[in-house]
Amino acid sequence: MTNVLITGGSGYLGGSLLAYLKQNPTVLPPGTTLYGLVRNEEQAQKTRSHYGIDPLILDLASQQAITNTFLEKNITVVAFLIDARRSEVQVRIIKALAKVQAKMGRQAHFIQTAGAKGFSSHAGFPLEPPVEDVDGGLYEIHKEGRGKESAARSMCEADVAIVEAAEEFGVRAYIVAPCIVYGEGEGFGNRISIQTVAIVKAAKATRRVYNVNQGRAVWPVCHVRDQSALYARLLHNILSGVEVNYNKKGFFLASPGAVAWRDLYAAMAKALLRKGLIDDDEVHDADEKAVAEMARGLGCEPKMVAFSLGGVCTWVPRHGKSIGWKPEHAPEHILEAADDEVELILKNI
Repeated sequence: MTNVLITGGSGYLGGSLLAYLKQNPTVLPPGTTLYGLVRNEEQAQKTRSHYGIDPLILDLASQQAITNTFLEKNITVVAFLIDARRSEVQVRIIKALAKVQAKMGRQAHFIQTAGAKGFSSHAGFPLEPPVEDVDGGLYEIHKEGRGKESAARSMCEADVAIVEAAEEFGVRAYIVAPCIVYGEGEGFGNRISIQTVAIVKAAKATRRVYNVNQGRAVWPVCHVRDQSALYARLLHNILSGVEVNYNKKGFFLASPGAVAWRDLYAAMAKALLRKGLIDDDEVHDADEKAVAEMARGLGCEPKMVAFSLGGVCTWVPRHGKSIGWKPEHAPEHILEAADDEVELILKNI
């Protein structure tokens, strides 16, 4: 029997993963027990009813609380889906997993949810020639990442700290990087993504859709069910004893491929115009005034607008498919689904 803790059940990615696992009960080997991390009794009740698993209320600020709970529940696998920009909690969890590993004599595993921004122009990541997520030198490239934005730097630093902690304590870590994820979440909490939401919010504030990039900017995309399927496949292989690359070689980009930001802007502009939320469906080049207006709509500083809904990521996904992941949606599906995405976002913001 293997006991697995999954965090983020009230969030977009974590909730969708837990729903996916409930809908596909044979994905994980027999004898697997799932726990869902929750913050309060209300979430605990929803975790039981929505996902059919036992909740855990745990003080993540306390090393002792984490370690004692893990030892009591014999938790040896954690999928962490709640924070890509810090590493303190994740390192505490890795230390606790090492204690259970020593107690049970069973390899422990930690899955970190990162972000494609840490592998993009925002983090100074190499763009040409493109780097594959199976590249043996990826860890060193990532470690040296020096982006202009502190948010991108913090993502890189968190991933590196997690890998280093895993190596120090003998735990196997896997860094899964979501990209532009879209589609309706299936958890009991948040049901919408981030970047597509930012496009809608900025467009509502300016009544136009603006391009904030220079030249041809591309970014990987992934439907939320395909994102869940990658997590599930990784868990399946880990729990089944299938050898999977880990730590410095354990990076996974969850994506079937990339689309151009301008194409995504254009598809969403057409959907937004049909809703009467913008004045035309053209994609306009953003000037300083437009960026300031977009920032107000997003509730951020102007320098963070491009970080929220732009940039270049040429990182190539290979790792997921190498472990048996089969995405159902082609990259272009996000353009075809723009009307549904806009409708979903408007219902939830």
